[in-house]
Amino acid sequence: MTAKSKSTKLQEVATRAKDPSARFYALAHLIDVTLLREAYRKLRSRAAVGVDGVTKKQYGEQLEENLQNLHERLRSGRYRHQLIRRVHIPKEGNKTRPIGISTVEDKIVQGALTTVLRTVFEPIFSDSSYGSRPKRGAHGAIRALNGAAYRKEVNWVYEADIQSFFDNVNRDMLLDFIQERVPDGSIRRLVGKCLHVGVLDGEETSEPDVGTPQGSVLSPMLANVYLHHVLDHWFHKVVYPRLRGKAHLIRYVDDFVVGFERKDDAERFAGVVGKRMARFGLTLHPDKTRLLRFTRPSRSQTSGKGPDTFDFLGFTCYWRRTRSGWWQPALKTRHGRLRKAIKAVYEWCRDHRHLPVEEQHRSLILKLKGHFNYFGVNGNVDCLYALVEQVRIAWRFWLNRRSQRARMTWERYEILLSAYPLPTPRIVVQVWGSSSS
Repeated sequence: MTAKSKSTKLQEVATRAKDPSARFYALAHLIDVTLLREAYRKLRSRAAVGVDGVTKKQYGEQLEENLQNLHERLRSGRYRHQLIRRVHIPKEGNKTRPIGISTVEDKIVQGALTTVLRTVFEPIFSDSSYGSRPKRGAHGAIRALNGAAYRKEVNWVYEADIQSFFDNVNRDMLLDFIQERVPDGSIRRLVGKCLHVGVLDGEETSEPDVGTPQGSVLSPMLANVYLHHVLDHWFHKVVYPRLRGKAHLIRYVDDFVVGFERKDDAERFAGVVGKRMARFGLTLHPDKTRLLRFTRPSRSQTSGKGPDTFDFLGFTCYWRRTRSGWWQPALKTRHGRLRKAIKAVYEWCRDHRHLPVEEQHRSLILKLKGHFNYFGVNGNVDCLYALVEQVRIAWRFWLNRRSQRARMTWERYEILLSAYPLPTPRIVVQVWGSSSS
């Protein structure tokens, strides 16, 4: 099948998928060499390798032969997902987050399967879901929250944290959710093979019977399917019609907040959502889940800040008094995320201090611009300047450690910065304030 006909077939499925009652009995044939090749193309070239040690470049040296062989094993049912290599990446509080790394071949299968499932499920997903979806993202989620706050439809916020979500997804329930829409046995078996796979952690191998591998290509798609049924659909079809005021659910994969116009609605929701989660094997973190007041302060209030704040998607959300005397919602980089960014740059400067200055400068610019692209939202410029200042200090500190003879004094460093300047913080995205209401 040609790429054009494959695209046509997917488009036909996408057109049918606009019908919420549509069911798809035969989708496995869409996963052919063309789709597998496209999934390979989307893989990051420098991604970590799986248990077989094969890189994307090495796999691509005999790409067509490898893809033909993979397709034949998929078609005949002989494909088997290899062990997932688990690594632990640091997070706040001296804790770590386990990430599963699949082989290149398994990533290709996951990518092709994700494309097929997204084609089928995307039209029925809720508008309140923003994570891992086409033309949606974290900035859109914050814009939605801001608009509701400006319309005075958010006076109370339910801030939620699902404890170890990816480790606790009930696989049987997930497969049943998929089968409701896709009663194709081949697709169910293939998803099952991507779920029921052993994990290699150091020298120990385990076979967990719950959860999806966090970090896999397929996991965000499966998370959206699961929480669409567990949370989104339930909220809009069962909870919302019973409320006395307005409410807004905003979810980004497994992170979500709910804004309420009325306190009594918020309290009733807080009393039932934990039970709803428990029915599907999930638990809300007792220390990170709370109901808080987020009412716009009155104009007569003269203090610099409103009383309550909450964290969402790496930002702290709060009310700020403007120079004209009005109160508006505002954002700043969450303290923990800013501290983590500063630490990461400090460690990078230490580990790469012997590289040529030109190369260090180029990498630092890329790191800062990447940070600006996400955290460069209106109202957050002070946090951007704080990061740049810390980068300036860290870079000079480790350049000064390169040699005992030629010290990097501040005078010499200012001359170096004139030749290799750090980027000026800038606002990249307008997400918060009256312009986004």
